[in-house]
Amino acid sequence: MRKLLFASMAIAASTPAWAEPPQKIDVSNLPAAAKMIDEVVVPVPSEVFNVLDKLGKPRWEDVLRPTEKSVAVPSEAAHTALRLGTVIAEGFIAVEAENTEEVKKIGTSVQKLAKALNVEKQVVKHANAIIAGANQKDWPSVRQELDNTMRDVKEAMTNLDSEALSQLVSIGGWLRGTEALATVVSSGFTKDGAELLHQPVLLDYFERKLSAMPPKYKSLPLLTDVQRGVLEIRPLVGVEDGTQISPKSVQEVGTVAGRLTNAINLKSN
Repeated sequence: MRKLLFASMAIAASTPAWAEPPQKIDVSNLPAAAKMIDEVVVPVPSEVFNVLDKLGKPRWEDVLRPTEKSVAVPSEAAHTALRLGTVIAEGFIAVEAENTEEVKKIGTSVQKLAKALNVEKQVVKHANAIIAGANQKDWPSVRQELDNTMRDVKEAMTNLDSEALSQLVSIGGWLRGTEALATVVSSGFTKDGAELLHQPVLLDYFERKLSAMPPKYKSLPLLTDVQRGVLEIRPLVGVEDGTQISPKSVQEVGTVAGRLTNAINLKSN
């Protein structure tokens, strides 16, 4: 059975708590750009946002985290990949907030982190387009370029036999987005809003990928923390059918995701 996975920043999108969201995104209506990975459907970020746009707009500026003017590049590739994911996730939030300066800083940061992972060539044009689009306040264009950035970074890493790093980019984006989603839902809790966190398949998928990481990456304490965090979040969002995710669980999910996002973005390793 095909199952839906909100991957990269697609999984990282947040939604207003007062809306009446669909229980699940209709997989059959996803565009050709969506992919199947391990029998999990991975839609591109813009398609998820297209669904969420219909639900109204929360106060994105309150969710957005100011970005450092010059992002620090970790010495470990696995840490860098996680950080790149969180930065791209922040880019989608900045677009929703229509914050030109933050989007421009994020475009520069994406390029710097991509260079450290040897995939700068694949993203430089997207980074420049992100900055240009932000200057013109062409937010749909910026969102599309963020989509393209994530796609090309992951494909380039796979071509370089760095699929594990590609997965870490997705996990970093998911953590930052989950934190943002939990923040929005907690600010005005409704059962429908909390239901957007009900994605146990996603957690199982990430846990498998983290468990299968090469030893050189698994030895990094940060990855151990991330894997533990995924296991902490799993029972909070994997409620049985017919039950609801509680306000307390939403807050706990946000706390764990926020703790890990903070750890990923510390200047030191």
